[in-house]
Amino acid sequence: MKKNTFKAKLLNIQPSQLYICSEKLSRMVGSKTLINAEAFEPVPVKKLGTRVIFTDGHTRAFALFQSGITEIYAYWDNDELDWEAYQICVDWCIKQKICSIRHLKDRIVSEQDYQILWLERCSAMQCRLAEKRKYKQNI
Repeated sequence: MKKNTFKAKLLNIQPSQLYICSEKLSRMVGSKTLINAEAFEPVPVKKLGTRVIFTDGHTRAFALFQSGITEIYAYWDNDELDWEAYQICVDWCIKQKICSIRHLKDRIVSEQDYQILWLERCSAMQCRLAEKRKYKQNI
């Protein structure tokens, strides 16, 4: 287990993605004989504004939620990530009323749909951000 892990209320953490890939979820759940908080690596979280958000580990968190787990192991993500992009993703989630991992229960999609609906959307957003930043540098 990672250093500096702590227990966190699963439903108090804001997702930063709109979908869960069904194949990844099946592989993850299928590989565990018993689903409990100790069965999975801790998930990275970060404070973004007033919210604590998942920076990764949505599938792990959802698998635990499905198993009735209410507290998970988490750690503070200190990686240098694109927080403007994360804010956009969180805003998308809030707009879609996804404020907790439980709100993703009706958003489990095939790997192909996940690629189109989520990964391509994020890629397009990253391109727009890059263009915006390039434009600001040239002003």
